[in-house]
Amino acid sequence: MAAEDSDLEKTEQPSQRRLDQAREEGQVARSRELSTFAVLMAGGAGLWLMGATLSQSLIKLIRDGLTLNADLVFKPELLLPHLHTLSLAVLLAFLPFLLLLLGVATFSPLLLNGWLFTFKPLVPDLSKLNPAAGIGRMFSTYSLVELLKAVAKSLVVGLIGAWVIWHNREAVLMLVSEPVTLSIPHLGSVMWASFAAIMGGMLLIVAVDVPFQLWEHNKKLKMTKEEVRQEAKETEGDPQVKGKIRRMQREMARRRMMAEIPTADVVVTNPTHFSVALKYSESGMRAPLVVAKGTHLMAAKIKEIAKANNVPILEAPPLARALYKHTDLGQTIPEALYTAVAEVLAYIYQLKRYRTVGGAYPQEPGELLVPKELDPYTADPEWAAE
Repeated sequence: MAAEDSDLEKTEQPSQRRLDQAREEGQVARSRELSTFAVLMAGGAGLWLMGATLSQSLIKLIRDGLTLNADLVFKPELLLPHLHTLSLAVLLAFLPFLLLLLGVATFSPLLLNGWLFTFKPLVPDLSKLNPAAGIGRMFSTYSLVELLKAVAKSLVVGLIGAWVIWHNREAVLMLVSEPVTLSIPHLGSVMWASFAAIMGGMLLIVAVDVPFQLWEHNKKLKMTKEEVRQEAKETEGDPQVKGKIRRMQREMARRRMMAEIPTADVVVTNPTHFSVALKYSESGMRAPLVVAKGTHLMAAKIKEIAKANNVPILEAPPLARALYKHTDLGQTIPEALYTAVAEVLAYIYQLKRYRTVGGAYPQEPGELLVPKELDPYTADPEWAAE
């Protein structure tokens, strides 16, 4: 039971596939505090850069709006077009500032997640209408953490705001007694200092919230060991299916190999442990080709098919071992074995001539020249032990 429980616990880090799937579904880490901070900073920067232009436009609009016009007094039907003109002028004056805020609000999430465009979050989900699930979300750990964050944010911003007011209390009280030409710039400097202090507190909140949101998002996507195994099966294939495919491939290769044995020129044997079938044609082949090879039962089967198809069989243990060790099916033999195989093929050609023409029976080649480093029995003690 303990092993089964551990397999169902989300203890494994999310795979790249899990992260990609979550991203496609719109499940990414989000930080409202980061977006709020970015919008407030953009608003402050916009007012700093465009404040003079905006103030001049507002002064002009107020002057135009409060100026009495004889036509407006005696022709009430002109009031609505005049109001429309003033409203359009206000909109045009504030349009650059509003576009700046809109752009920052739209693209600030890219700071955390990069570009993401998907309609999947808009797909209706009836499970969200379940009251029990809604109540569960209201009293979940995540909701509690969000509540604590909201309280902490309010405390931080509130304490900083209270400190700013207390620190500038004398300057604020002096504004009443100052001339307008001095009080307005003084008020502006106090407001900018307050804004900078509050944004410093917001920056502290962002510095805490962004890592928390990334950690929380990673925690939600964690996987159980069973999910990891299942994903491995889906991506790499079920081991049982892969094993069955490999067995089928080996069987098909074995059948092709067996079909090639009747076309071989000679089968070199150990005599019982190894069998290697060679084929050579002077036209189109650079060197003799290995068309079949095997050990033990497979070696016996190769010899059986060779006998049934009158393919010559030659016992040459060192050569058979070297060919089996250093060649694969469909490959030509190593250059170091050219001399030994040439002697074997010369004997085979003489044997074929004897069978067709007659004459003296050819003598089998004696000890063939096989380099010791190619003979696994001398180069590899483990082969000798087997």
